[in-house]
Order: sequence, then C-alpha cells, then structure tokens
Amino acid sequence: MQIARFTELPEAAPHPSLQQLTQEHSLYERRLDTLRSKLFLTEPEKLEEVRLKKLKLSLKDEMERLRRMGAPES
Repeated sequence: MQIARFTELPEAAPHPSLQQLTQEHSLYERRLDTLRSKLFLTEPEKLEEVRLKKLKLSLKDEMERLRRMGAPES
C-alpha cells in the first residue's frame, strides 16, 4: 500500500500575494479531500487533518487581511 506524504510545506514567501495564498489554500483543501475520502484515518493522518485545517484557517485569515488592505490579486 502506497501512502502519500504531505508533511513538507512549501516555503513561505516573505510577503505572499493573494494568488499564492489561494494556491496554497487549494493545496491543503485537496489533501483534506483525500483524507476525507478514506473510511478510517490513522493517527498520523488524524493529526495531519487537524494541522491542515488550522493552516487553511490561518491562510484564510491572512487572505482576508490582505484584501482589506487592498492588495492586488496577483
């Protein structure tokens, strides 16, 4: 059985754009979809799921902050 490893996060840019944050958010969402499609999660997968949810929320907050500051989309 092959297990995908998504523990490495992309290196964050010093001042990421909204587009970069959106892409990263989508990456986490796709991985969460993969985890959600499983009937059972291993303990490491459960931890990864929680971690990804927190990362997504953090990115969403950062994207909203940039939007309020009037940052361009790209």
